[in-house]
Amino acid sequence: MATSLLFLILSSTLASMATSKSTIEPCSTSSTCDSFLGYTLYTDLKVTELASLFQADPISILLSNSISSSSPDVENHVLPSNLFLKIPITCSCVDGIRKSTSTRYKTRTSDTLDSIAGSVYGGLVSPEQIQVANPEVESLDVGTSLVIPLPCACFNGTDESLPAVYLSYVVRGVDTMAGIAKRFSTTVADLTNVNAMGAPDINPGDILAVPLLACGSNFPKYATDYGLIIPNGSYALTADHCVQCSCALGSRSMYCEPASLSVSCSSMQCRNSKFMLGNITSQETSAGCKLTTCTYNGFANGTILTTLSRSLQPRCSGPPQLAPLIAPPDTVPKELMYAPSPSPTPSPAPESDGVVSGGPSIAAAAPRGPTVASSSSIPGYPANGPAGSISIASCLTSYHSLIVFLISVASYSFVILV
Repeated sequence: MATSLLFLILSSTLASMATSKSTIEPCSTSSTCDSFLGYTLYTDLKVTELASLFQADPISILLSNSISSSSPDVENHVLPSNLFLKIPITCSCVDGIRKSTSTRYKTRTSDTLDSIAGSVYGGLVSPEQIQVANPEVESLDVGTSLVIPLPCACFNGTDESLPAVYLSYVVRGVDTMAGIAKRFSTTVADLTNVNAMGAPDINPGDILAVPLLACGSNFPKYATDYGLIIPNGSYALTADHCVQCSCALGSRSMYCEPASLSVSCSSMQCRNSKFMLGNITSQETSAGCKLTTCTYNGFANGTILTTLSRSLQPRCSGPPQLAPLIAPPDTVPKELMYAPSPSPTPSPAPESDGVVSGGPSIAAAAPRGPTVASSSSIPGYPANGPAGSISIASCLTSYHSLIVFLISVASYSFVILV
């Protein structure tokens, strides 16, 4: 009788075990795209230590979150525990689905698959997924190198026919779909559609693909940074660290200028003009606003491509309002804790050295700071938005020890009965 009762309890436990869902994007090509992970620091970490967890460039991590990289010895700055950051990764097509397999982790004393998955990587991967990705590993000796498969999505770099970058977000116990949608400037309907959810129901541990508004580029296909796309309010380096690009707040227009710490770079002057890359001037006329812009057009064969363009707009709207770069945080600011990035506010743009002949003018310049190259091979933007599919990932591992305990009790009860 006792054994039967324990069997019923065990069966009930197995049936009620929570499972975490993750959005899976099927793929069939070798193309890659830029993607992001939503990650909360599990402990205080230097910028370089955080970067090593994901094999990411430390400066790229800072600029993706509008954090200035110009501070002395910034790569050794200690970032505080519980700080939420966007981690840039390259999303590949592996075994027919989108995921990132470029991350390696070296085990330390007392590491377990559970602690690596749940603590170090914050639920972005499960113990079972780590085990499957490392079939040759039989024991976790100190220094063992593990492949850490991480979730990502591309969806052709679009959301509802507009440029977008996708962030993989682990749902927390306090999250709601409405809260997540508001935090990342999207809607519940869009999140539900992207993740192919029948209903907007989420559970802790679920991993959602969250579309981030972004600025796309129109570089020629022969450019090494063809397909560059940057999330709204973020920065990136390209052209061998010579050019810094950003996505203006609330805009789809990418703005690029010379990077502040660039040393040996090709010319950034627009041909047949005195304009340098990033110069924007405007002139009010009776017909409207005359704009002259020296824009970045990609990097090819060691050459920075620029284009001088002139246009007539109904009115002069002023310089682009870029996200201000904040100092590397020592504590978790309220606006950064469990949030995608700083909530930027428009700030006055410094004067530029743009050249204008006659009439009043407005010139734009952006905050400067060293960044890291960012490129992608996203081919254009198709007319239709993405469609995702939900797959069941592994069961929450916190139940494993409970099951073992129940089995042990059942075995003990059986011995007593005998």
